[in-house]
Amino acid sequence: MFDVLIIGGGVSGMSCALVLGSAHKKPLVIDKKIGIITHQKASSLQDALFNNAYGIPAGKLGSELLTESIEHLKNQYPHIDQIEGEKVLKIEGEAGNFTVVTNKKSYSSKIVVIGIGAGNPFTIEGLEEYVVPHQKTIPEKNRIQLKNVDHKVTEGIYVTGTLAGWRSQLAIASGSGAAVATDILTLWNNGVHVQVHDSVRK
Repeated sequence: MFDVLIIGGGVSGMSCALVLGSAHKKPLVIDKKIGIITHQKASSLQDALFNNAYGIPAGKLGSELLTESIEHLKNQYPHIDQIEGEKVLKIEGEAGNFTVVTNKKSYSSKIVVIGIGAGNPFTIEGLEEYVVPHQKTIPEKNRIQLKNVDHKVTEGIYVTGTLAGWRSQLAIASGSGAAVATDILTLWNNGVHVQVHDSVRK
């Protein structure tokens, strides 16, 4: 079972994984199993070109950043399991014992972080009740987000990036993912265990 399973290998999901990975020497993280499903095909970064992002050379392609971030995570924090080539279809269960079903396998996790972008329709079964129109894009774009309070959708489920209602700029999405990772680290540091309730509908 994963302690945290991140869904989405775009900016916010990868940022969450990198921050969690960077804490690997802290006693509170040593025994934690962390994974990320790095499905990126729907990432808006695929066609992006960066000329104004802090720390990134002008002319950098978003597709390059996606590839480089996977390699960065793999080389710097190999203890984080990267699951490639799988798309999440369903999340069911309850806090502390979620089942994440992909097109190939099923995984168990105590906490789930979702960072797949704000495209409509939302294709992960089990979270439909939380889907609302995106609050920071114009209605014509037909974007959605998951209802959340400070990234928390319900007990044990967090959302990052544009799906959390943030704008799509790289720095904003990255900060969103880092914020969720920091919240999770704070929970672990305080010895807080995820309470088992608030079931996700099957």
